[in-house]
Amino acid sequence: MAVSYGRLFVGGVLLATLSCAHAQAADLERQAFKAPPLVVWNWTGLYAGAHAGATFGAADISSPYGPSIFGDQIRTPGLLLGGQVGYNWQPAGSPWVFGIEGELSWLDADGSGNCFAPNGEFTSSTCTARPQYTGTLTGRIGYALGPTGRTLLYGKGGAAFLHNRVDVTTNENFAETSAATHSSNTVWGWTVGAGIEQALSPAWSLKLEYDYRRFADFTMATPQTVTTAEDGTVTPVPASSTSIRQSTHTVKLGLNYRFGADANAAWGPGEQAMAAVTPTGDWNFEIGGRYWYSSGRFQKDVPSEHKTSTVLASRLTYANVTGHSGEIFARLDTPWLVFVKGFAGLGRITDGHMNDEDWAVKNPDTNLSGAYSNTFSNLVATNMNYQTIDIGLNLLSGPGYKVGPLVGYNRVYERYASSDCVQFATTASGICGPNVGYGPLITETDTWQSLRLGLAGDVWVTPRWRISADIAWLPYVSFTGQDNHWRQSLVAQESGTGRGVQMEAIVSYFVTPQFSVGVGARYWSMWTTAGSDIYDGTLTDRSDTYRYERFGGLFQASYKFN
Repeated sequence: MAVSYGRLFVGGVLLATLSCAHAQAADLERQAFKAPPLVVWNWTGLYAGAHAGATFGAADISSPYGPSIFGDQIRTPGLLLGGQVGYNWQPAGSPWVFGIEGELSWLDADGSGNCFAPNGEFTSSTCTARPQYTGTLTGRIGYALGPTGRTLLYGKGGAAFLHNRVDVTTNENFAETSAATHSSNTVWGWTVGAGIEQALSPAWSLKLEYDYRRFADFTMATPQTVTTAEDGTVTPVPASSTSIRQSTHTVKLGLNYRFGADANAAWGPGEQAMAAVTPTGDWNFEIGGRYWYSSGRFQKDVPSEHKTSTVLASRLTYANVTGHSGEIFARLDTPWLVFVKGFAGLGRITDGHMNDEDWAVKNPDTNLSGAYSNTFSNLVATNMNYQTIDIGLNLLSGPGYKVGPLVGYNRVYERYASSDCVQFATTASGICGPNVGYGPLITETDTWQSLRLGLAGDVWVTPRWRISADIAWLPYVSFTGQDNHWRQSLVAQESGTGRGVQMEAIVSYFVTPQFSVGVGARYWSMWTTAGSDIYDGTLTDRSDTYRYERFGGLFQASYKFN
């Protein structure tokens, strides 16, 4: 049989090619097999750290003179700043983490409100609460998620304490007397909370946590006061006592260091759970749109002339001020670890209500006396806008995270307008009589500007899920406003300086490596520590106090350029 050497040559080439391909495949299988497996992180160890956050507190006050027609609760928003130390234990091979933690926090919080107002003939008081510091001792139970167990979801509970000062001062009255009582104490209670903590490296972890704290009742004396009949007859009311119960909601951002770990260490090749969607150490830019559904509050405390700031002649409270706003936001990260971020929003205030309280009012038409007047007005639609710009430094950054301090500026503009008026305390004052009608009554136009000092963090818990949060203390706040009482042709130019706190947190899901959608929450609170007003061109001799809050839900979509 004849043999074709050409066919033998082609067959030999094919055989050699298949042999080489098989050898290369075997080599690839051996290389893949030799790749180090993911190392599961263990949370066991002693740690310590610092935290900052926003707190919202409430002091509920019982009236010894009967149920009040308005008030008896003091809102105390503010800043939480402190440290924590704890120990975690995670059994080998188990995702469950058990721990104990102690926490101590300083509070920059303050609030005031009306108390002891059973009717319009009774001169009520102003109650002021100033929480000063708080602490907890809690147990923690958590569950480690992810292929390396570096994401910890946990709950906590235990004991809590709060140290604060409460002042009660009788408001302006026809007897022209003033009395006050004070209490400075520490009360114990309990706390529950939950959070998420991400191990950024073998030494550092970042957490976002919510806590609720409730404290035991305490009693304090109430000052003596008076009642005033419509004909001007003044009757003394002796001092008594009241019971006060306080509670707080706190949301905080915390950074922990694990003792015994190298502060500069990074995850090894076998410890990388995933590659960050956003590479670090390069240019990154993200831009998007956001909707903010929010509720706001503004309070103006006006003292009597030549009196301290707690002896009030009037208070205006704008509450449940609903806002709908849209905003554009952006963030730029640079190769030098510097980041710039900000947003600008524009929206409408659609509804809300206003309570106007006045004390020791004489009706000029009837000469009747009203010890306490309280009118209710609905708000009509008005405008709001706001802007924030921050610059910071990502001192901690790596695959899947970036954390760093920031400094920035915030501006808020809001306008409130009341359109009707109902008196529900005393008709003797003559305020909001039956012929008041419908139309512009009182408008308040305000601008708040503030310096921001804080911390911002972005953490990827999976390749598609990211948690972003920032907390800012406002060490300097400037307030300017204008109060128009249209029926009295009265104009008050307002100003003040103070402090505040701002915080927000957003969870984003990346539909693609560039496009994401997210939901979150935002909280703002600002208040003045020194204030003044000019009524119809005349500077008054008193110190006004102005307080502002706005909080609500965020819904956003964004696109990222790498």
